[in-house]
Amino acid sequence: MRLSIERKPIRVNPDPKRVIARFFFNGNDRAKEVIQRVMEISEEIAFGIVSPLLQEYSKRHRNITRVLNRHCSKLKPLFLELNIDYDTLTVNRKLLIGSYFTHEYSIESAAFFNPSIVEDPDQTELEDGQRRVIISFRAVGEGHISSITFRRGLIDKDNTITIQPAGSYIDEAEIVRNAVYNKKLFFEKAAITQINIDVISELESKLDHHFEYASLRRIIIDSQRLQESDMKKLEYDKVLWLADSYYEIVFSLDTDISDRVIFPISEYERKGIEDARFVHFANDDDSKVYYATYTAYDGSLIMPKLLQTTDFYNFKIMPLYGAGAQNKNLALFPRKINGKFAMISRIDGCNNYIMYADKINIWEKPVLLQHPTFTWEFVQIGNCGSPIETKEGWLMITHGVGPMRRYVLGASLLKLDDPAVEIGRLKEPLLIPNSDEREGYVPNVLYSCGAIVHNEKLIIPYGVSDSSTAFAEVSLQELLDKLKEDGKS
Repeated sequence: MRLSIERKPIRVNPDPKRVIARFFFNGNDRAKEVIQRVMEISEEIAFGIVSPLLQEYSKRHRNITRVLNRHCSKLKPLFLELNIDYDTLTVNRKLLIGSYFTHEYSIESAAFFNPSIVEDPDQTELEDGQRRVIISFRAVGEGHISSITFRRGLIDKDNTITIQPAGSYIDEAEIVRNAVYNKKLFFEKAAITQINIDVISELESKLDHHFEYASLRRIIIDSQRLQESDMKKLEYDKVLWLADSYYEIVFSLDTDISDRVIFPISEYERKGIEDARFVHFANDDDSKVYYATYTAYDGSLIMPKLLQTTDFYNFKIMPLYGAGAQNKNLALFPRKINGKFAMISRIDGCNNYIMYADKINIWEKPVLLQHPTFTWEFVQIGNCGSPIETKEGWLMITHGVGPMRRYVLGASLLKLDDPAVEIGRLKEPLLIPNSDEREGYVPNVLYSCGAIVHNEKLIIPYGVSDSSTAFAEVSLQELLDKLKEDGKS
């Protein structure tokens, strides 16, 4: 018999009104023309445009004057070329110029899906049986650019789920570039991204074993000045783009979790931050940290990356290295196993692999764990988030792709002290799209990036045809019993 799955009467839907104010730039020549036009109007006209503009957009953005000033300051090199003293510009003229180089981007306008769920760091002032959670989503806007957004939720003693309304404003984080790079690892990643080998060799010879972003940038600028070929200059830019993949971001403390969006920052993720799988990780000293693996995409190259935070205000981000850090679908176990970090991956796009590491960002020697076995997963099998520790073993929610490219959810059980051993796998899907879930941005797709256990029930948030997020629950013990039963037959 199939397991009894309860779909919860709640949906989280995208909101196209949730917009961020982003820098808008159409090239140096057009930008200089716009600057000159604004410089030619009188101060009175400039004030007459800026004043109502600020009144209108202050209702949509937390600090629109700060945004416009920041975007104007990005143009300082062009002011220099135009022989305009930036420091002598009036406040109104800076704001007006900034407004011409700003556009609103609706982060959830196209799609909203692939949720992950973890326990909120704040569990204060709750009643017995309640649990506060943070849910991450993959939000997609114009140009199919993906970002990570959040909502806060509450699960009560009856497993009723309440999602707090999203805030009125959305904030991007401040970017901090203070990483120290390991030369060997950095240029190994550069080789994988197919950057010109001569450029790699030249820069390697000029850098110390450990180096900082500023040092690399200075050497690259000096090297580019000696190049006449635009194609060769681009290869140097690619190295800098790779360095931009290491950064920290900091959100203001006066933002709600729903106000924070992690938007693509580096060039290697300019087409999207995809399918973040958050996990509440227990360190050897019992301290806790949150990690998330995600896929950075630049339109052609996939780069697996790791995100780290303790409070969801401050995030550290870096690429992952090694033969196992390829393709999509990386999911970290929530603690070390036999003294090593452990990860599920899908390096070939079809099968699940398992791998172990001494360092959390270097993954080698992936070992085949699962291949498609049942008809509903013949196209591919992959994980749906980090495995969950239970008394019977590691519970791993999977996805399978079958006929008509239908995505369904399955489940597997792995041995606790040796998760390379599969104890059982459901012979039938755990969850399939019903008639109300088949239509959307991508039809016939159910997908999750992480589940949670609460009050002896497994709660699975899942994307509904890439258009919204729903929730389902199943008895944890019944699921474990079924996995062991299917594993024996």
